[in-house]
Amino acid sequence: MTTPKSGGWHPIWLILLLPYIALLWLPFYNQAMPNVLGFPFFYWYQFIWVPLTSLLIYVVYKVAK
Repeated sequence: MTTPKSGGWHPIWLILLLPYIALLWLPFYNQAMPNVLGFPFFYWYQFIWVPLTSLLIYVVYKVAK
C-alpha cells in the first residue's frame, strides 16, 4: 500500500499572501469615503475580501493540485 505524496511548495501559494497584505495595511483603507450602498469604504473593503479570499483559495487549490 502506498501513502499519498504531499504536494510540496508551489509558487502559486504566494497568492494567498494577498489578503493578509491588503488587510494588514490599515492606513490604506481607514477612511469613510467613498460610500457603497451606504457602507463606508472601511467596511466594504473588508467585506469584499471575504469572497475574494475564497476565490483565491479555490484557484490555488486547483492550480497546485
